[in-house]
Amino acid sequence: MEKDEFRAVIKHFYLKKWTAAQIKAELHEVHGDSAPALKTVYFWINEFKRGRTSTKDEARPGRPVEATTPEVIKKIHRIVMEDRRMKVRDIAEIVGISVGGVYNILHEKLEMKKLCARWVPRLLTIDQKRTRKDISEQCLSMLKRNAKDFWRRFVTVDETWIHHYTPESKQQSKQWTVSGESAPKKAKTVLSAGKVMATVFWDSQGIILIDYLQKGQSITGAYYATLLNRLDEELRTKRPRLMKKKLLFHQDNAPAHTSVVAMAKVHELGYELLPHPPYSPDLAPCDFFLFPNLKIWLGGKRFSSNEKAIAAVDEYFQGFETSYFSEGIKKLEHRWTKCVELEGDYVEK
Repeated sequence: MEKDEFRAVIKHFYLKKWTAAQIKAELHEVHGDSAPALKTVYFWINEFKRGRTSTKDEARPGRPVEATTPEVIKKIHRIVMEDRRMKVRDIAEIVGISVGGVYNILHEKLEMKKLCARWVPRLLTIDQKRTRKDISEQCLSMLKRNAKDFWRRFVTVDETWIHHYTPESKQQSKQWTVSGESAPKKAKTVLSAGKVMATVFWDSQGIILIDYLQKGQSITGAYYATLLNRLDEELRTKRPRLMKKKLLFHQDNAPAHTSVVAMAKVHELGYELLPHPPYSPDLAPCDFFLFPNLKIWLGGKRFSSNEKAIAAVDEYFQGFETSYFSEGIKKLEHRWTKCVELEGDYVEK
């Protein structure tokens, strides 16, 4: 059916006092996925309530509306965030621009694409999204006051497991095959039982301190507080200029990090704690940059002991120039900006 015909059907059922949900269900039963979205049904019911009688597109006098105005882009983004399964043609009808215009905004301006459902750290609530947006705006405001000073003072930390054996990723196991040859096979592998916990403190110049904790031990608030003391000692040796400034310290909301004893130590050392929203690994440099690259490098490697695993990781980090760490940390500015644009939703890249 053409869109005018769908609108006529919506009008018919509206006059019979059907609800939007009932109309949508009826249309979907007959026409399946080609039926208009519920939001479109609501739109036309409201139009008819306002006295509109025609189901044809209304002529738009004057010059054509510029499809890529900030207002139109923001409206399309809001529509998609309310219903991520909305069809492009339904968005076009609601906004009043062409299907091609909507497609361009979604792909080029909003950098969005329609994918099957995927795993994310968690489904964020409205309040959590608002918190992420507010904190991103706050951090951007601090950054823009003096970017050079901000990055010079910025130090971040997080923990990750280093296994004696990390299987190759699917991407790493790819290999060329000739025409007609079957895909290569490999045995199913799992992470090894042997492992150590690495706590990594770093900044735009490189690694400041790595602490390795043996399997079976855990990071408590008291243990983390001792690591902060060690960090301060390392800073005096490796970053003496920082001691004249107030350190801008970034950490996630792990229980050990936010414990009373750890927070007291942060205050005692005179560090300025940068806010970090809960459930936000996409806004943590360790999680979106440092550790993923480390895990790729570890893929397929085997270590016979904790000592050999530790030595390999230390050597891995020593092999990078300062620019590697600087570029990784400074990706935060883009991610904070993107988080604000996405109204607090997760940032992909």
